[in-house]
Order: sequence, then structure tokens, then C-alpha cells
Amino acid sequence: MKIVVLDGGTLNPGDLSWAPLAELAEFTCFEHTQRDDIIPRAIDAECVLTNKTPLDAATLSKLPKLKYVGVLATGTNVVDLVAAKAQSIVVTNVPAYGPDAVAQMVFAHILHHTQAVAVHHNAVASGEWSKCRDFCFTLMPLQSLKGKTLGLIGYGDIGQQVAKLALAFGMTVLVNTRRVLTDLPEGVRWCEQESVFRLADILSLHCPLSAETDQFINATTLEMLKPKALLINTARGGLVDEAALAKALHQGKLFAGVDVLSTEPPSPDNPLLSAPNISITPHNAWATKEARQNLLDIAVANVKCFLADKPCNWVNP
Repeated sequence: MKIVVLDGGTLNPGDLSWAPLAELAEFTCFEHTQRDDIIPRAIDAECVLTNKTPLDAATLSKLPKLKYVGVLATGTNVVDLVAAKAQSIVVTNVPAYGPDAVAQMVFAHILHHTQAVAVHHNAVASGEWSKCRDFCFTLMPLQSLKGKTLGLIGYGDIGQQVAKLALAFGMTVLVNTRRVLTDLPEGVRWCEQESVFRLADILSLHCPLSAETDQFINATTLEMLKPKALLINTARGGLVDEAALAKALHQGKLFAGVDVLSTEPPSPDNPLLSAPNISITPHNAWATKEARQNLLDIAVANVKCFLADKPCNWVNP
């Protein structure tokens, strides 16, 4: 049995151990794999683990020994699941490995905009406080989260964790999901999507990218938001029409904090990179050490279950 990790560099830049996988079979880990290198590197492997290296139908057809693909993430769009099933290849994913990490990043972006820590730190470092007549100064109005309304589009593991943090801050939480939810915690209620858009002071996206949600944040829906509302996206970049969002930001209509973009790494001409009133992190909300360790632990467990002929987290049965 041979296990190959095609792109382990982001999951484990060196602070975790691959030993639990290496103990299971002959093991090779590559930090990154270009498309042309996939087949040479995986040709003899029965088990391949991938994060973002794509395994499409054409590639899978050239890997006759392959029996198992473990996606080192929750989303499985990097693997052609239909083609994998046709070749009797089991594909698994890693769900719910770090909802607390992503929720934490949601509030990092929220607090970046409401508390302006970075703006004031830079001002202090440049000497503005030293020259100030008074004991304090503010460069923009600071905002309390207590009493504000947080809108959540999606209410899975991450959305629920975000809601818990919001309630701790004294916020009201409005949730929209495809089906009506009734058994919700005190302070959280389900609303139609348009109502969430219109009532939220902060709107946070936690839904999957699909044909239905592709660019559902667009010029029309952005117009529904309150003036100076804050949009947070830690889900998928494709949920947002980036040109429409950039235009609204330039017009001063709202603020935004995003951890994901439509293409990653982004093109230098992505309109959000030069837009005002936005904070952008490089798709690393998931990447606390604790969350990465949990992801690796689940991935190892997935492989063990497969080897025991009892696949878990199986996405193409």
C-alpha cells in the first residue's frame, strides 16, 4: 500500500507530524504538486490525499491503482466525484474540523472595522499620539457590537459558532437557510433572505457555493443592505460579484471583510485589492494550528476507516 500527499504544505508547513500516516503504509508527501506532476507522483499510489490539487476525470483515468482519495478539506470540488465513483474510488472529506477558527476570523474582521485597531496603532507608531494635546484621540467613530444585528446566510457548524460569539457580544442574530428553522437559541431567529439583508448591520456568509448561490451577492442584493453595513465572507469567493462589491466600496456605501476571493491566489487586477473600506486575509481563517491538527487527525482516521473497509466521511458512495 502506498499513500501520497500531493500538497501538504498548507496543512502542515512543518509544525505538525505526518507520522500517523507514515505508520500506515509506504508514505510520500509533497508540499506542492503542479498539474503535470500529478500522474508521475501518484501513478503507483492506492491512496492519494489532496487539498487543492485537482483530480479531474482525465487524471483519475490515468491512475489505475488508485482506490482512495482523501480531500484535506471540507469542500470536494477538486475531485470529479462522478468519475471517481465510476472507477470505484472512495472519496472522503474532512468536515467540521475548525468552525471555531473560522468564527474567530469572522470576528477578527468585524473588530477590525468596528474598533479600528490597526488604523490607530499605525497612527500611534507614526507619532500622532505623542503630538496629541489630549490623553486619547480617535481617527474614526468606534462602534459597540452590543445591540447590533448580525445576519447569517447559512447556519451550519461555522454559522452556529459565529452566532454563539455574537450572542456573547450582546448582538441579535438573524439566520437564513433553505429550510425554515424553528428550534433556535434565544436571541437567534430565522428570517427570509431579503429581510436578513435589509435588517442586518453586519452580514456574514456561511453557505456553500452552488449554481443557486453563485454571485448572489451582487449589485441588486448589495442595494438591500443598510448604509454603512459590513459584509463578511469567509465561505467562498464565488458567492460575491467582486466588481459590484468594489463599486459599492468605492461609493462608500458599505464596508467588507473577506478571507476568500473568486480566484486564489488573486490576479493583481482583482478589483477588491484596490478598493477602500475592506480588509482581506489570504484564505487562512481555517489555518490555526489547532484546527490544522484536528484536520490531520480526522484525515488519518478517514484513511484507517478505509483500510478497515469501513469508509467514513465518504462523499461519493
